[in-house]
Amino acid sequence: MDNSRPSSPEAPPQDLWSSILDSVSTSRSIPAKQIVILGQPSTGKSTLAAALLQKAAADEVKEDQRSDFALGYDWADVRDEVDEDTLARLSVYTVPSSAPSYTSLLPHFLPPRTSLPHTLIMIVLDWTRPWAFVDELLTWLTWIEAWVKGDDSRELIITREETRERLQSHIQHYTEPSSEPLPASSTLSGALLPLSFGTLTHNIGGVPIIVTCTKADLIDENNDVIGAGASGMGGMVKGKGGEWEERTDTVMQILRTICLKYGAGLFYTTPQPQTLHVLRQYALHMLFIPPPPSPTMSGEVAAPVRNPFPFQHKPNTLDRDRIVVPAGWDSWGKIGVLREGFDAKAWGEAWEHDLDNSSDESTDEPGARKLYTNLVPDQGPKPPSLPPFNNPTPEQIFLAKNYDENARRADRDPRGAFRNPTENPAAGIVGPMGSSSFNLPNVERALTEMEGGVNVGGSGSLNVSVNGETARKSSGRTSARTPTASLAVPHPGSGSGRSPVTSPTLASSPSSGQTQHEVLQNFFQSLLSSKDRPSGSPTPRTSSSAPKTNGTAAPQPSASSGGNEEES
Repeated sequence: MDNSRPSSPEAPPQDLWSSILDSVSTSRSIPAKQIVILGQPSTGKSTLAAALLQKAAADEVKEDQRSDFALGYDWADVRDEVDEDTLARLSVYTVPSSAPSYTSLLPHFLPPRTSLPHTLIMIVLDWTRPWAFVDELLTWLTWIEAWVKGDDSRELIITREETRERLQSHIQHYTEPSSEPLPASSTLSGALLPLSFGTLTHNIGGVPIIVTCTKADLIDENNDVIGAGASGMGGMVKGKGGEWEERTDTVMQILRTICLKYGAGLFYTTPQPQTLHVLRQYALHMLFIPPPPSPTMSGEVAAPVRNPFPFQHKPNTLDRDRIVVPAGWDSWGKIGVLREGFDAKAWGEAWEHDLDNSSDESTDEPGARKLYTNLVPDQGPKPPSLPPFNNPTPEQIFLAKNYDENARRADRDPRGAFRNPTENPAAGIVGPMGSSSFNLPNVERALTEMEGGVNVGGSGSLNVSVNGETARKSSGRTSARTPTASLAVPHPGSGSGRSPVTSPTLASSPSSGQTQHEVLQNFFQSLLSSKDRPSGSPTPRTSSSAPKTNGTAAPQPSASSGGNEEES
């Protein structure tokens, strides 16, 4: 009998609960996927983002009222259509335009080393501006290559190789969907065929790319000859057949050739929900591409992992408004079948020429952009031309020119309106004192009329009363102002000791050796000096007496002649 007791069980680990949570979170973790929408303004990016997230599209806002962000972002959970389980969390980033100020922000939010295996890029082209297709593709695809290259670290190089192998395996294993399910053994039997000519020659990171042409319903909008129109390819007969259909088919062949080089899909969309639903299914299908099957120890290839979002829509290259060209189906041969005369190889070489000479356009060999411009001319609105350069005449030159013209023609001198017609322009001095309209006779006449005086003896002398107060008193007694005496300056030789002092006499012409200016100065100075003296104060050197008027004597202050004459 064995009396030995069984050994006690091992003690549970201390972090049991943490290990259980980690195992559950690992098995039930929700994968996060990103879609980056690249496109120029007003190309329909917001409509595509709402369709990918299955959210209601925002109401259309006018262009001047639209608020664009430097980098748009939104997210939603992707649920299973059967049991409503959350399969993934989808994030959508929207870049407003190809300006470096916008595109430089994206690597900070989506570093290629960690986000490259979980990212799909969608390039949006607008069918209302078909002349810009090649230019925009060249801009965006060049940026994608630069973003995938990153800092060329060792971890990023390994990630790029893995994602490229995954995309290449998807293209090689592509089979067109059919109504009858294929046996599982058929997918593993036989060796994989190499990639066809012109397939996946670029896209070093193997990032899934979808080229989406929006507003495809406007391709055949009218059936008559129009101008630029909404589609921008005016001057051609629109509708089925003819030059219009041939040219639009050639545009699609060019797009398919470029997409084939990057392993990208090509889709046309309209506002109809069906085209947007097909695009969303394909985007989810490309986001969940399984890794390539690895060979086992026995040399057999393991079965590939099933994609949780299968894509069951067949390719479509005939319906002009709902083109569906998935990656892995197209080839140069299928592109040439659509329209005879198209050389996919020549267009591929022209595209390579543009990539190699993106900064040098002086080469003689035409690239894809030049060839495409000849096919689809630019019909967009042109900016208004600048007005001709206005070179004004310098101010001094303008004034000198007009001065010379006015100097030649006397009638254009504005001073002529104020000049006396009888005046001699050469006489006098510059200014109002040199004008003959202000000479001595005119001043004498004006003062005579103002004072109501008269000339005595016809000598032309100005006879005025100096004492304004006495004159006002006398004017109150008489009905009219009359001069009582002639004011004259006594001659130095006169013997009269108390001759009446009179106002200085202004000669009609400066014949006494004095100029007009001196006479005027003396006259006005004598008037001012006589008014400044008190009426009752005696004059130091002269005495004056006024003649009696109506029996009364009015004393008159003496007035000096301004220094020209003195009393004896």
